[in-house]
Amino acid sequence: MAPKWRELADKLAEQIRNGEYAPGQQLPQIRDLVEAGEGSKTTVHAAYKALEAEGLVTSSRGHGTVVRERAPLKRLGIARYDKAKWRDGDEVAFIADRVASGRAYKRGEQTQTVSRIVAPPIVAAAHGLSEGAEVYARARLVKEGDQPTHTLTSYYRPEHVEGTRIVDPTPGPAGRGGGFRVLYDAGYEIDHMREELFARAAKPEEAEQLKLLPGEWVVELHRSTFTADGTLVEFAIGVHAATRFAWAYDFKVPDSAAEEGQ
Repeated sequence: MAPKWRELADKLAEQIRNGEYAPGQQLPQIRDLVEAGEGSKTTVHAAYKALEAEGLVTSSRGHGTVVRERAPLKRLGIARYDKAKWRDGDEVAFIADRVASGRAYKRGEQTQTVSRIVAPPIVAAAHGLSEGAEVYARARLVKEGDQPTHTLTSYYRPEHVEGTRIVDPTPGPAGRGGGFRVLYDAGYEIDHMREELFARAAKPEEAEQLKLLPGEWVVELHRSTFTADGTLVEFAIGVHAATRFAWAYDFKVPDSAAEEGQ
């Protein structure tokens, strides 16, 4: 049996989805729901926090709990990297997310800066580089209209990308198919990757860049991209506004015992 706060969160979520609470509308004060018999103060608070974590509302001091103007974007897990999207077409990852979400997009909503820098320790460790080695950093800020959704900075060894479109600072994806297509054309076809996710409080500069409300969190992404022979061709760090995305992963469930018996 679901706990009381979950039942209340589900009830409010349904009311939001069917329009009883419109985008931008404030939900009832916690004390009002307590007086209406919806549960204790702790129960209502937990329900509101669950709605916030699910991207349906935002909460801030002085504004209360307000229905978000838009549903969170679907941030595809595996399908966004389908080779048919970027190798054979022009659907780079952030565009794949927009398509899956039924949302409009413009290629210019991704801006970027490219620089050659001394690799930060985490980047050097990922690439197996010595202290002081240089990498190319391709930093992007992605927006939906005027609202920033996330940043993503990819780090490459110079010998992999020197002279390619990846080091061209022109705004937007790195040409047709984006960075993965550039690597493919350079002889580095991506084969597998590892993604690690970390939820944390936003740093002040991130809150300003992503236009976050007070108290909003971010999800930090570390992405390691490899060729079939295990060569790391990209290490990326992304910072995503937590409530602006719904992360989805669809994959075949492994059976390692069956694989060992083959």
